[in-house]
Amino acid sequence: MPRSKSLIIREARHADIPAIRRVVQKAYGEGIGYTRDQLRGQLNHFPPGHLVAELDGQVVGYCASIIVTEQEALSRHTWSEITGNAFGSTHDADGDFLYGYEVAVDPDFRGRRIAERLYAARRKLCVDLGLDGIVFGGRMPGYARRARKLGGHEAYCAAVLAGQIRDPVMNFQLRQGFEFLGVLPEYLKSDAESGGAATHMLWRNPQARRDVARAHSAADRGPSTVRVATVQYLQRAIGSFDEFADIVRYFVDTVADYKSDFVVFPEYFSLQLLSVENEPLAPRDAILKLAEYNDRLETLFRELALRYNVNIIAGSHPALQPDGRLLNLAHVFLRDGSVFEQPKIHPTPAERYWWQVEGGDYVGAIQTDCGTIGVLVCYDSEFPELTRHLVDQGADILFVPYSTEERNGHLRVRYCAHARAVENQIYVVTSGNTGNLPRVHNMDIHYAQSAIITPCDFPFGRDGVAADTTPNVEMIAFADLDLAALATARAHGTVQNLKDRRHDLYAVQWRGRSAH
Repeated sequence: MPRSKSLIIREARHADIPAIRRVVQKAYGEGIGYTRDQLRGQLNHFPPGHLVAELDGQVVGYCASIIVTEQEALSRHTWSEITGNAFGSTHDADGDFLYGYEVAVDPDFRGRRIAERLYAARRKLCVDLGLDGIVFGGRMPGYARRARKLGGHEAYCAAVLAGQIRDPVMNFQLRQGFEFLGVLPEYLKSDAESGGAATHMLWRNPQARRDVARAHSAADRGPSTVRVATVQYLQRAIGSFDEFADIVRYFVDTVADYKSDFVVFPEYFSLQLLSVENEPLAPRDAILKLAEYNDRLETLFRELALRYNVNIIAGSHPALQPDGRLLNLAHVFLRDGSVFEQPKIHPTPAERYWWQVEGGDYVGAIQTDCGTIGVLVCYDSEFPELTRHLVDQGADILFVPYSTEERNGHLRVRYCAHARAVENQIYVVTSGNTGNLPRVHNMDIHYAQSAIITPCDFPFGRDGVAADTTPNVEMIAFADLDLAALATARAHGTVQNLKDRRHDLYAVQWRGRSAH
């Protein structure tokens, strides 16, 4: 007897992202869908609102929802505004309505009531959360071919409501108990079949408690606290790779003794290895020589992350690509053995001139066992669009390995780190070099004052600094960062930078490729 196939609806996981992309692209056509970065943001900002339909182990449907306020849900809006440019970053835990912005089913599996099951799961979530109802902008795939005969969108919708014509999507939603509120013009311009507009649909939760305000409990330290460490690293001559490894191992061992979850090293701190060569090299030759250490460095840091149970942001290191380009590449070694890369997007003028370093083309948030993080190398922290793109993907902590020669350069990074923390209500951890390497071009002098930076509001450290180092002294700084405090500040803070963004006026539109 053939085995019957099992269909389940469950919360989407990050491992589902490739499958979700395939489903959405098959549902809407080649070239239409979400980037990996956008899906990563959706799943990070409100995990319970993002569901997949899994048939016998295969993802065949996807449902995306966020919570928004009554004003946002019931007033005129566009799809991009309400979804934060598809990242789901507009999710508001204090909102009143569940807002559905995606239901996609693999065309090969239609006719199995998969969409109906996703709608039912969304209604259950709304009831479980005690929200007032569900709102969304629905498609009108039959509009374009009837537009000339019927006129505008209002006339088309009136004909559907009167039973004079059928629209497969609108009729389905009406059968699901949704009521038609009106037309949302210019909702999604790329939806040619709907003429760029959408039906404004509402389902009222019959179990909503409108006489009782939803309470907000105080932030709980416990599992939401993450301990981070930043190493202000002294550049000095060494005699071998093993000596370098011993120094790094000392720092990792120390932060592990303090039960740190993360440790970050500075940009280009491995340039210390050029002192092993003990011979003058032209700048380009020197940086290519250093790139030869990549495999040994990766082996070292991956072993340290696993052995000491610490997530390591291993600064940055020059890496020669198969196509001949030289990138300044940050590596993240997680304690589960995973390895991630983040290229520097904006090489400095000196990097471009002396070493012919080129810029990368992706910025990706990284999932860890302690939340979602991002890494920007030095100069990249001075470009606010990059941090906003990471925060759109769900990053709560930004690590900034940097290397600056004198105080002006250091302060550019430091002031921008504070700005990124305030703009995005995130934590920022900087790590810089000190000391000197007299025989290494462009690394002969350093200035650093590494820090662990917070937003500027009541739940956080005085002056927006959780921990600081003494300038130009090799040392480690530690701090406990409460991720729940970020959520509280974003929802109830003195200012609410993320919530108050004007998505109707501006957005960061990423044109590079997705990270992973």
